[in-house]
Amino acid sequence: MTTKTNKPNITFWIIGIIALLWNLMGVSAYLFQAFATEEMIAEMPPEQQVEMMIEHPVWLTTLFALAVFSGFFGCILLLARKKIAYYLFILSGICATIQQVYILMDIELNMYFMPIMVIIVCIFLIWYSKKCADDGILN
Repeated sequence: MTTKTNKPNITFWIIGIIALLWNLMGVSAYLFQAFATEEMIAEMPPEQQVEMMIEHPVWLTTLFALAVFSGFFGCILLLARKKIAYYLFILSGICATIQQVYILMDIELNMYFMPIMVIIVCIFLIWYSKKCADDGILN
């Protein structure tokens, strides 16, 4: 049995690196939320302080962690040209979508941009990694 492997073009690398940077921002946001001290929170603007003081359900924090870390490792494996990236993007997309829909139910209309953007990026990465696997770029 032979496997079809194609050389990725420059667009693949650009998308992969931008996606990795996007997911690194998510990882850093999770780590900041998880490990922020009272002193760090006190230095934030009042509206951000209020957000940090909200007690989120454990399942929501778990989804946040799963979403950002599976997306991050998905990007690394995408750049390493491994098919498993597709499955990590699916996990990330499911977790992020549930998390963002929960957030959307509790915020004002003018704050919808970022949660919707997160969902769109997840859908795109699932689609793109599947396309790369079908095109033989991922093995």
